[in-house]
Amino acid sequence: MTTITLNLMDVALASMLLLVTVGVSAYLKLGLVKTLIMAGVRTVVQLSLIGLILAWVFARESLSQVLTILTIMTLIASISVRQRIKRPYQGLLFDSIVSLGFATGLMTMIAMTMIIKVSPWYLPQYIIPILGLILGNSLTAISLTTNDLINALHDKQSLIKSHLSLSATPFEAVHLLVKSAVLSGLTPTINSMLVVGLVSLPGMMTGQILAGANPTQAVRYQIITMFLICAGSTLSCAISALLIVRRFFDERGRFVLPPSA
Repeated sequence: MTTITLNLMDVALASMLLLVTVGVSAYLKLGLVKTLIMAGVRTVVQLSLIGLILAWVFARESLSQVLTILTIMTLIASISVRQRIKRPYQGLLFDSIVSLGFATGLMTMIAMTMIIKVSPWYLPQYIIPILGLILGNSLTAISLTTNDLINALHDKQSLIKSHLSLSATPFEAVHLLVKSAVLSGLTPTINSMLVVGLVSLPGMMTGQILAGANPTQAVRYQIITMFLICAGSTLSCAISALLIVRRFFDERGRFVLPPSA
């Protein structure tokens, strides 16, 4: 099966499709015209730059270069989480880095060493796209969990304090709030898994098929990544929730509001 090579004119033609969204925004007065144009420009610039960087890294297979890219990706994702939170607190960025870094790093290492078994384990052709998939989905999940939990902790102060006054532990006092927030974060991932292959063909599978890969192998890779994404999202949401709860209680188990960022 031959792979069709796209040229710059093909990309330019596809970029014209953004005019559909711009037109709808202008007609309905959504106020998104400038944002959409900026998003389109950034999409082209950022992806073009990362394409050049990845081509350079792929040609060298250097551990230090790969780890540098993975670290930068994780930091950018953590900063993105921080920017999406309506009520940030001091230390939120650190908590996001810990939860995202540990969860996505662990899932990526499991994929590289136990499932795909590439050699070396840091082969950039595999590790960078897989971490990117897990990280991107975990970012959405952890943003939803963090936002919901922080808002709930602020809005339910009286309820939490009443539980504490009845001898509940800090975790017992906020368990239902944590449960609701984690469920909120995992809902998009679970919904995606329920309809994958029936309503949508995910990115990795579609990309491999378009590149001429065997459909059976493409499906297997997609199944693996879906489970990695689910596990990574779940673990990152759980760790984030626990770190947030720790911020809202002092060493004596009293409920306190952490300083705002």
